[in-house]
Amino acid sequence: MTTGVESARDARETVVWKFGGTSVGDVDRLRAVAARLVAAQRAGTRVVAVLSAMGGSTDLLVQQAAQVAAAPDPRELDALLSVGEAISCSLAAMAVHELGGRAVSLTAAQAGVHSDAAHGNARLLRVDPGPITRALDGGRVVLVTGYQAVSPAGDTTTLGRGGSDASAIALASALGLRECVIFTDVPGVFTADPRVVPEARMITELGHDEMLQLADSGARVLQTRAVELAAAHGVDIHVRSSLSDEPGTLVRGQGRGAGVDGARIRGVAHLGGDPIFHVPATGAGPVSAALAKAGIAVGSVIVEPSGVRFTAPGADSARVLATLAELGLPGTAREDVGSVSVVGSLATERVSVAATMMSTLEESDVDVQLFTTSPNRVCAHVPAADVAPAARALHVAFGLGADRPLEVGVGG
Repeated sequence: MTTGVESARDARETVVWKFGGTSVGDVDRLRAVAARLVAAQRAGTRVVAVLSAMGGSTDLLVQQAAQVAAAPDPRELDALLSVGEAISCSLAAMAVHELGGRAVSLTAAQAGVHSDAAHGNARLLRVDPGPITRALDGGRVVLVTGYQAVSPAGDTTTLGRGGSDASAIALASALGLRECVIFTDVPGVFTADPRVVPEARMITELGHDEMLQLADSGARVLQTRAVELAAAHGVDIHVRSSLSDEPGTLVRGQGRGAGVDGARIRGVAHLGGDPIFHVPATGAGPVSAALAKAGIAVGSVIVEPSGVRFTAPGADSARVLATLAELGLPGTAREDVGSVSVVGSLATERVSVAATMMSTLEESDVDVQLFTTSPNRVCAHVPAADVAPAARALHVAFGLGADRPLEVGVGG
């Protein structure tokens, strides 16, 4: 993505804040967001706020679309789903005015956010900071709809689930900023999902690569594509709770931790559903190429005499199979599996990490269906019913609930 960067004159006094989750869950929460924005404005800060849709509204719109069409037209579906963020921004602007502040709500098209034409999962192409800069120069809080952009043909597109994160990162980069604050309903990034692993603890700092691996493995705090954008454009991400004053998690550069000779385990992430696909009598190349054209990222890939087994984390199974079938690559999906991953800067110690992970799962009577390793992640596909117990067992095995993570291969 190019940003058409035209650095704001007062970049040091400008912030981009994104509010999602229950931060904008209802009208009362929107009022609280407005109060935060007005306080910042009165303190002399130029504020750009990217808002998600109010709690549950996007799911409701999807359900309504399904009630009138078995297969909604992608263009019209994007036009419908974009309404939720517009409502949030308009209401928040009204609340700012009610508190005596000045604000303007902008759709993505009005804010100069441009994407390709891939409805439902569009990729950002460029951001023209001019409209936002002019509104800031006029003394207004600028409220921008997240999750959406405008195609070359002028149609509304959406950026996939969690796309408001990518919107905020792109705007921060276009405005010449080095940090974007993501306000959400959790205090920060944890060593595991606290709803599954109660002993999980908050991580104070992560590298972009580490956060990318956690997000790709199932940590839902940040959208994977947003982290990719942040890394590519050198934007730090500060994940904070909108409901408390906790310091949160800073995602930047390489983060901190063990050197190249040691393993730094940062967290355990999981996906409750992570199907394993199989395409017979073909190689990995045709499969990866076919899915890439549809914007579907392949995860683990195993080439076997019978064909290719692979995963596509976060992708809809029906869409994966339909995409393959269109190109004459009929496949099947095993739906009763999920995945659990140990993520970190594993460096030369990934063999030790993999061994610890495999032995822990065996001792926990978890049947591993697929096992893959990379320099930053070791991943096991297991029966869906075993995902949560596996995550808890691995969190204990790698000492992630202690004061500091176990450094495998360092000091014993």
